[in-house]
Amino acid sequence: MLQLNLPTAALKVENRAGKLRVWDFLRQRWVALTPEEWVRQQFTHWMTEHLGYPAARLGNEITITQNGMKRRCDSIFYDREGRPAVIIEYKAPYIALTERVLDQVLRYNLVLQVPVLIVTNGMEHWTVTLDEKKTPRVQQGVPSYQNQ
Repeated sequence: MLQLNLPTAALKVENRAGKLRVWDFLRQRWVALTPEEWVRQQFTHWMTEHLGYPAARLGNEITITQNGMKRRCDSIFYDREGRPAVIIEYKAPYIALTERVLDQVLRYNLVLQVPVLIVTNGMEHWTVTLDEKKTPRVQQGVPSYQNQ
């Protein structure tokens, strides 16, 4: 897999019937190793091992209902009270981070109303905060848990 703009995590990878799978430590199960999943696994390890985010408050593939349709947020970080606090959207490394990508996570936020959004393709990482008028402010990088 491609080297990302993240510290390399020691992931458990297996080849089952000619298909690569990776152990998702948050979901506690094997999942298909796609380019987007490679980014998710490297990123969640970085968040927990280097940025100090508690793994117990981070969930992958969280289903939400939006306009009567089920959607999945790639990852959600929850606050101490168990409320969604950060939505994280992953893209494969060859997918550019654009306004369209940002719009996707902003739509999820219409349901969850979190103060922080993160978008990453493993090469670039955007942190988006929303002001009182819900206007997004995009910054490069990701704050540590203590600084968020």
